[in-house]
Amino acid sequence: MTQDEAKVALLAQREELDAQDASNADSTDVVELQQDSVGRLSRMDALQQQAMAQAQSRRREAERMRIAAALERLEEDEWGHCLNCGQEIAEKRLRHDPSVPLCVTCASGSQ
Repeated sequence: MTQDEAKVALLAQREELDAQDASNADSTDVVELQQDSVGRLSRMDALQQQAMAQAQSRRREAERMRIAAALERLEEDEWGHCLNCGQEIAEKRLRHDPSVPLCVTCASGSQ
């Protein structure tokens, strides 16, 4: 995977995260208490759905940070090398996820 291909893939991933945030924006809103029309179980279900949406939002933000770090490594011409040991990250690994910062050995902790 070339650096240009990686940049295109990373930017596409970021756009997808932004689109997901936009489509799920109302899912993280405060759950209003409407005692007359919503029973306890419905409210509990709404609160659970809200918590799951908030967790997804946090995961998307973490992924967005990984993408930003990978784009920065591209700009600094350090992309494709393990941040821990400095070795090249396998092509297959980078094709799967161009934002990975570590080689398989360092990511698995078996050094």
